[in-house]
Formats: sequence, C-alpha cells, structure tokens
Amino acid sequence: MLIITIKQGKEKSLLAGDPWIYASAVERVEGRPQEKNKPGATATVQTSSRQFIGRAAYNAKSQICARIWTYKEDEPVDHALIKRRVKAAIAKRAAAVRAAGPNELVPVVRGDEDGLSGLLVDSWGGVQGYLICQFQSAGVDAWKVPIVQALLAETGCPNVYERCDDLVRKGEGLPIFYRALAGEEPPDHVLVTEGKQRYSMDLRTGFKYPKVRS
Repeated sequence: MLIITIKQGKEKSLLAGDPWIYASAVERVEGRPQEKNKPGATATVQTSSRQFIGRAAYNAKSQICARIWTYKEDEPVDHALIKRRVKAAIAKRAAAVRAAGPNELVPVVRGDEDGLSGLLVDSWGGVQGYLICQFQSAGVDAWKVPIVQALLAETGCPNVYERCDDLVRKGEGLPIFYRALAGEEPPDHVLVTEGKQRYSMDLRTGFKYPKVRS
C-alpha cells in the first residue's frame, strides 16, 4: 500500500476533518510505481512524525492528490465500506425521494457529505426512473462497480447512467464517459419540476432547455 507523508503543520486541516489533501501539503509518497500511477489507489496517510491520520484515495494526476476515506486505523477500504456508505446515503434521503413528484430530480448521494468524495447521484422518475451518477474523483471511479451494485440493490431502480463534468474529469486525469452503467439510457428530453418551475432536460448531459410555463 502507498504511504503519503504530510508536511509538518499541514496535517491540521486533515485532523479537523477536511478530507482533501492538496499536492502542496505532501512531503513524499512511498510505494511501488505501478501503485503510484494507479488513479484511486488506496494509501495510508501519516504525519511527518509517522502518526496515522487515515486512509485515502491517491491520484498523482490531480491537484487534490488524495481524498480521505476513513480516519479509523481499523477500518479497511474495501467493497463492504463502499457499499455501507452508499446504503447510508440512500437511507438518509429516502423520505425525500419517496415524497418527490414523478418529475422531480432528487439528490441521492452527495460526495464528501456521505464519505464518498466526488460521487454525485440524483434520482429522476422514482423507482422505475433513472439514477444519474457523476464520478468526479479517481477514488470513487476506482470503486464504480460496487457503487453501482449498491445503488441497484438499495433503490430498486434498474437504470443507472453515468454523466460527466468534462472539466472536472480532465482535471482528475480520468476519461470522459456518457453511458448506461445498468439498464437503459434516459430519453433525450424529460420534464423536470423545480418548485413551480418546469424544465425540459437532457438527463444524460444535464442541459436544461428553455423553461416551460407552469
């Protein structure tokens, strides 16, 4: 496993709960070259005096070169952890999803807030609709398969679609994808309601067409 050593004095924000590690805060990264070059590889993060801080997803191609998964030394980063995080995020917003109208776009997973830095998931159309995902960091991108498995299992929604913010993905050194990860692609246009406003939207790109009068 990789070991990331933080410069003296730069660990304060991490110990305060900030999950992002910028390249400028890193003293050195130790480990095999193939691991260093693998986007999203799990790394142990330590202080300059070699005290454990946490485990993180490492990405040498990003200015945010690591994102903390856990501050617990006895908590491994594995399929079980990822699925627990997805399940907890879905449970947290289950009531809002159930209460949403058929055309509302509802948050399901919100990145750092859910311990899944870089992962954004929205639901449209209820259980038989679509889950629209954005994998905006190498860490969640590396765990895409268990994330999708957990989304399918916990929501019952058969359709999972991957959408990209091109600039964010390029900044992470990740390829650009617009594709169905499970089930079917969304249609070209769907009606989305937001309060009293209504939009025609392409769920695949996030593009909003001119407003429809309510």
